[in-house]
Amino acid sequence: MILLLIQDSPTPSLFLDSIILVLPKVSDVIHRRGPWRSFEAVKYSTPEWVGWFNNRRLLEPIGSIPPAEAETNFYAALELEAMAA
Repeated sequence: MILLLIQDSPTPSLFLDSIILVLPKVSDVIHRRGPWRSFEAVKYSTPEWVGWFNNRRLLEPIGSIPPAEAETNFYAALELEAMAA
């Protein structure tokens, strides 16, 4: 499945880099939050953690805002810049 996503991605190396950065963090969470009763419990908890990681965690280097908010601000600034030009 990951290989299919890499092939379909416009920037496969960036996609692969992001997987390489996130996978160790996911495995740390799996070990810290265990013991798990089944694979399904891990399978359903992983997207919950990824949602937190992308949308709710506060990231200090970008102003203590969630990464999703920083991305929204970035693209809004690009649109304003394009309108001004």
